[in-house]
Order: sequence, then C-alpha cells, then structure tokens
Amino acid sequence: MSLLLELFITFAKTGLFTFGGGYAMIALIEDTCVEKKKWITHDEMMSLTVIAESTPGPVAINCATYVGYKQKGIAGAIAATIGMIVPSFIIIFLITGFLDRFLEIQWVARAFAGIKIAVGILIVDAAFKLIKHMEKNPVSFLILTCSFILVLIINLFSVNFSSVALILLSAIVGICVYLSGKFRGR
Repeated sequence: MSLLLELFITFAKTGLFTFGGGYAMIALIEDTCVEKKKWITHDEMMSLTVIAESTPGPVAINCATYVGYKQKGIAGAIAATIGMIVPSFIIIFLITGFLDRFLEIQWVARAFAGIKIAVGILIVDAAFKLIKHMEKNPVSFLILTCSFILVLIINLFSVNFSSVALILLSAIVGICVYLSGKFRGR
C-alpha cells in the first residue's frame, strides 16, 4: 500500500472512531503515529500538540496535516488532512437531516452519554502523556501547576475565560523566563 493511501486510511480511521474532537483524538494520534507507525517521536508529538493548539483550526486536523507533510510532503499533508475530515463530514451530513429525531432515540442518547465519559478519559490520557514527556524543570512545573489551578478555579466558579488567553499567558511566562535567563547569563 502506498504511503499516501496509508496516511489517508490511518487518519480516516482516527476521524471515524474517535469522538469528542481534537483533544480526544490526540491520544489516538500519538498511539498510532508515535508508538505503532513511528512516523514521529514523542518530542515531536509534544511540540506538534502545542503548535496545533496555538494555530488556527482544529487540533486533530493540524496534527494530521503535520504528520502527513513530514511523511510525504504536500501530497501527504493533503492525504492525511482529507482522511481526517471525510468521516466527520459524511457522518454530520447524514445526521443533519434528522438530528432532532436521531437524538430522541433512547439507545442513541445513552450511547452519547457513554461516549462523553470516554471522551473525558481520552482527554485526561492525552494530558498525562504530555505531562510525562514534558521537560522537567521548575518553570515547567510552575506553569503546569498555575494553569491547573487557574482552570480549576475557572470551572468551579463558572468564570468566562478563554483557553487561548491561558495559552498566551503561559507563552509569555515561558518567554520571560527565557529572556531573564539569557540576560543573567551575560
């Protein structure tokens, strides 16, 4: 099987069998692309996740595009991206015609309730994998701890706070620490 077809099929399966959006897909993408296929390393996956979150577009599609590009250039990026998009597009296209009636079906409603739990677990799994492979230094732990506490407070008190703002704050702290170390090193 050609690599382009393999990229398409791999990401089509990811798009078809992973519910809950990009964050839930990160664990599956890492398992497939790092562990099984060895297309990228753990460090690349960590960097890729940060970049994919920081750039416009869905995280999973950005990840697929990068992996595809790394493996087979622009053609690989297109194959992986289309593979990731097609299953969702087809499912949503089919469901939109009868969405209200679809969600009223008891077994569908219960299936979605179970899927919500699985999605949460997949997101936590992705977070643990990222934490496990992050650079272990005081600044990283400080940013991790402060971000966790801030997200916890935001959720407990239902504060309207953008995750983009949290990412930007973390980036600013990282840049400040880098610059202060550079100036102290002179």
